[in-house]
Amino acid sequence: MQKIQTLGVHHITLTGADRQSSIDFWEGVLGMPFIFDQSNLDDPDEGHLYFDPGDGRLITIFTNENRKRVHNRTPMDPGCVHHLAFEVDRAMFDQVPARLEARGIGHSGVKDRGFMHSIYFKDPLGLLIELACYTFIPPRGSSHAEVMLEAHKLRVAAGDDHIQRQHLADAVVKIVERGQASLSDDRGAKNPY
Repeated sequence: MQKIQTLGVHHITLTGADRQSSIDFWEGVLGMPFIFDQSNLDDPDEGHLYFDPGDGRLITIFTNENRKRVHNRTPMDPGCVHHLAFEVDRAMFDQVPARLEARGIGHSGVKDRGFMHSIYFKDPLGLLIELACYTFIPPRGSSHAEVMLEAHKLRVAAGDDHIQRQHLADAVVKIVERGQASLSDDRGAKNPY
């Protein structure tokens, strides 16, 4: 038996409202360029809109002119999607509450998750959307996932309940020391004063 190795998210497809509401939300609110449009190849009564969330991958939306906007929460039964999270940088994150409020879109306010800050709100059909901003930058050649794995190990070793800023900072130090050679024999912390 062998694993099937994934290489990343290829695309995510959601059931959307009508065509214009979908474009207005995904491009008009979240700024995702609308890059491709065709019919749903499995249901010619539906459109299939493609958006770039910022990393060159795809968010696709099935649309139907008979589906209108609702503001109820989508089901959270086992097996259902709870929410989708999209990354924004710090400068944009700080603007998100005001930009949502300017449209009359209710939101959760800023939630500090230790390793990231989050804001939650609903799409036109009630799907919970999260905009997230990491509280750290991974070292060059590393990834957020690598820092999170190292920070998790440090958190568990310390007996802490959740990842905190200290775990992230120490994880970055470990990754840099592991991945970048130095002429020094001793790379430990020093006090030159």
